[in-house]
Amino acid sequence: MAARKHSSQGVTHVPASDSVPLPRQRSAGGSVEPLSTEPPSKIAVALHDGYYGCTSGTGFSNRAFLDVLTRALPPERLLVIPVHIPRSDPSHDPVWVAETERVLRRAGAEVVPVPGGRAATAAVAGCEGLCARVAEVARQHLSDAPMAQLIGLDIPFLGLGSHLRAGDPFSLLLVPRSTSELASPEDWRRVHWEHKALTAAVSGGARVAAISHHMRGHLEQVYRVPRHAVVDLPNGLLLSDHEDVPPAPLPPRAGAGFLLAMGRAVESKGFEDLLEALRILDARGERVPHLVLAPTTHTENLTDHQRQLQAMARDYAIDATFLPRFSSRYRTWLRSSALRGVVVPSRAEPFGRIPLEAFASGAAPVVATRVGGLTETVVDGVTGFTAEARDPMDLSRAIRRALHISDREREQMRARSRALLTARHDYESTIRTYLRQYTPWAMTLGGAVRGGA
Repeated sequence: MAARKHSSQGVTHVPASDSVPLPRQRSAGGSVEPLSTEPPSKIAVALHDGYYGCTSGTGFSNRAFLDVLTRALPPERLLVIPVHIPRSDPSHDPVWVAETERVLRRAGAEVVPVPGGRAATAAVAGCEGLCARVAEVARQHLSDAPMAQLIGLDIPFLGLGSHLRAGDPFSLLLVPRSTSELASPEDWRRVHWEHKALTAAVSGGARVAAISHHMRGHLEQVYRVPRHAVVDLPNGLLLSDHEDVPPAPLPPRAGAGFLLAMGRAVESKGFEDLLEALRILDARGERVPHLVLAPTTHTENLTDHQRQLQAMARDYAIDATFLPRFSSRYRTWLRSSALRGVVVPSRAEPFGRIPLEAFASGAAPVVATRVGGLTETVVDGVTGFTAEARDPMDLSRAIRRALHISDREREQMRARSRALLTARHDYESTIRTYLRQYTPWAMTLGGAVRGGA
């Protein structure tokens, strides 16, 4: 075995060919629970965001997925295969890593990092390399399990099906949280790779998870994934998410009242439409609160798109704080009493996590475009206000309605939003339902129940 390397968090890390058993928890009496004499059935999860840090809503969703598995599965059933992000990378968050590993340690999980870094997810060749390495890790570490499933979280692992062999000892579930057809349709090379990869995966018996009704239709109609191969695994929140996170200080000019808009710095998030809408409101004499705009990346330098947004805000003389670097603490502002509204101006959205985070935090109202998964959570006049996508004029009207909401209407909207979140988007309930239906053997102590793999 290769020499081990120790992190400052006290968790042992080794090369990708070896596993990393996190230190096992002691029982209440102080004794270490004995290992089973029979190899257990296992669930393996590959992820690129959410282990070493979080650069978008995907990272929050991925770690929530792991968190639920640590509670739903018996001890020592979980294998985690993260893309290794070095400490030198701006997206590496030591505090986040320590919390992730604490959660996994509780479950006696194994962690097998694979090399590649964030750059590997940026190109098709890099994703292919990651998929090959993940498939080999799964092959090595699941070979003795009587039943096993490999779960690939998000786009970089859509190619896993092409790297599996007929005799591999595990089934495959792919969970695309978006697609290039939605986020960057001009990237024809990546779009073609995703189509080819999903076809290969399904031909090999894999299932593909739909994180929303919109994504189910998108996968079936655009990517031609057969209906029988798509399983519903709606995205959502852990209802206790972020409750213990201390609030970050507000930007200085936001204390008197502010609008909040945040997300990845890509054109599909529609931030240009938001700036145009605020210009329209200002031209009509509407008093617009300070805008906290966070179109974020994990890179050190501003992207061309971020520079364009900055120039628009400056040219339109919009009172705004511009935040180009991602921070998980921005979401604590959803609990601020100074918040006047949350705006989600997306042009395409496979799910839309920000409205749910607003609902969980009691933030109201939410203004969102009628696109994709947003239509399932933001209902006009019920849980928020809506506008047509790519229509700054319509968006300006929705924002104006939000700014003039009464206190009574705001409270009613909060109550309805929380009810929708609890009824439809409890992520813990969703994941447990999937496990019971498709991998019941993973949840039993013996792990030998057949069927549903």
